Amino acid sequence: MRRLLKNRKALSPVVAAIILIAVTVAVSIAVAAWMGALTVGFMQTEELSFINYGWDTSGNCTYISINVKNTGSQPLTITEVRVSDALAYVSGESVLSETLNAGDAVTLTINLDAAGTEEYTSGTKYEFVVITAKGNSFGPYIKTAP
Repeated sequence: MRRLLKNRKALSPVVAAIILIAVTVAVSIAVAAWMGALTVGFMQTEELSFINYGWDTSGNCTYISINVKNTGSQPLTITEVRVSDALAYVSGESVLSETLNAGDAVTLTINLDAAGTEEYTSGTKYEFVVITAKGNSFGPYIKTAP
């Protein structure tokens, strides 16, 4: 038995160290590539902020004007606005295509119907949600009708 143990051959410590270093470098490169791909995906974000609002001051309260700003790093396209889960009309249109570049702001005049004649009920809380072309929802922005 002692004779068998003396005849066993093994890797030299130098070869073993080189193999360990090569494996470590290969794994490090793979992890760095994976993390780099994740970072690029997260850098291209949509973000929309509600700045301020103003109700219709003509006395019948048929619209609200809401200022929104693209605070993300990429352009975004507003496709629809919802008021308390119902499709709303922005300047008479229910389907939008309002593109905002990073840092741009826009005022959305939101009506409850296409004609702009239906009134918001005084004292009622309304939830405003803006939806983009990528399907992201921003809000709710909650305001009470005067």
